[in-house]
Amino acid sequence: MDIQLKKGLIEICVLASLKKNDSYGYQIIKDLSVCVAISESTLYPILRRLESSECLKVYTMEHNGRLRKYYHLTVKGRKRIDEFLEDWDQIMNIYEYIKGGNENE
Repeated sequence: MDIQLKKGLIEICVLASLKKNDSYGYQIIKDLSVCVAISESTLYPILRRLESSECLKVYTMEHNGRLRKYYHLTVKGRKRIDEFLEDWDQIMNIYEYIKGGNENE
C-alpha cells in the first residue's frame, strides 16, 4: 500500500479508536490490531502529530505507581473523522474506477 495513503488511514484509525474512551499507547495498538498492525515506533509519531494539530489532548494519570499518558479525542479530531467519512464516497468511486478501468474504451 502507498505509504502516504496508509499513513493517512492509520491516523484516522487512531482517532477512531478514541471515539468511545480515552486511551494510552499500548491499548491503542491492541485496539487497532483488528484492522492494522502497527508498532510503537509508528504510533507515537502519529500521536504527536495529532496532538500538535489539536486533534488530541494528552494528560497523565497514575497507574500502578507510574504515570501513564492518556490521549483524548478533541472536537477537532471528531471533525476530522467526520470529514473522512464524508469523503469516503469519492474514495470508493476512485477505487471502482481503478478496479474496473475505464468502461468507455
